[in-house]
Amino acid sequence: MPKSKGPKTGPVFFDLDAEGSVDAFAGGQPHPADAPPVPETMPETMPEMEPSGHAMRSVAALAARRPSVLARLFWGLLLSLLMFVTSVAAWGFVTDLLAISPVLGWIATGLGASFVAVLAVIALREFATLARLKRIDGIKAAAAEVTDLNAARALTARLNALYAGRADMRWGQDRLAEASADVFDADAQLALAETALLASLDARATREVEAAARQVATVTALVPLALADVVTALAANLRMIRRIAEIYGGRGGVLGNWRLTRSVLTHLVATGAVAVGDDLISSVAGGGLLSKVSRRFGEGIVNGALTARVGVAAIEVCRPL
Repeated sequence: MPKSKGPKTGPVFFDLDAEGSVDAFAGGQPHPADAPPVPETMPETMPEMEPSGHAMRSVAALAARRPSVLARLFWGLLLSLLMFVTSVAAWGFVTDLLAISPVLGWIATGLGASFVAVLAVIALREFATLARLKRIDGIKAAAAEVTDLNAARALTARLNALYAGRADMRWGQDRLAEASADVFDADAQLALAETALLASLDARATREVEAAARQVATVTALVPLALADVVTALAANLRMIRRIAEIYGGRGGVLGNWRLTRSVLTHLVATGAVAVGDDLISSVAGGGLLSKVSRRFGEGIVNGALTARVGVAAIEVCRPL
């Protein structure tokens, strides 16, 4: 009997372009050509991957949050108790030391008195800082109520006295004194005061805002450490607000800087300026080229832009006019 031919071995080729060929994707199987295109933007199911300015929003929420009455009472009582215990312990230490050795006791008394004197000087400086900030707020409030030339000139005199003794303001003060005699309108008087006294300060404050925004954006984009962007954003914004306040005449102090920071960030949170949303920052950083290359670069753009917003708000708060 002839030998039966067994099954052929080896690859089998199908010509899909020829007529009558076997359709490998028949029977309801999808064809690769029918697959939808890959979307270029982030899917809506992954909003957490879009740049959102997490660092700056965290800083703003942290600084603008008002403590509760119970928290204030707790910290106030704790501070009072610590001061009382420290005072009693120091008094007992000095009296015991006087009983043992009068010389050492008087040395400890002198050191303690010096320390208390330094604390008093620091407290007076803080009160002076708060008074100066209140003085700037008073000038700003008075500027909104100016209606005639006499009131404008009185306000200009208050503004000129605010910057008295500053060497960098001497040229502007001389220019203001020379040109004030030729001004006979309240609006023109205020415009002259702004041009002569505040124009150079505005330029310096703008440079501080730009430097802080660049620093926050760079650190956010290049440093992948956890919480590094939040710490950098907090430090950069606090330093920026302090320098802007010093530029416009509000000398630095711990309480004064904290008051300014709370005022600026509370204003931003209340007006929604720290929410990115669908504004220009989100459209540029969230779906732009940099965020496609690296999400950290997009996050850096958002944090830098929000830092600039904080700087603009700080200028508005600290500027006398």
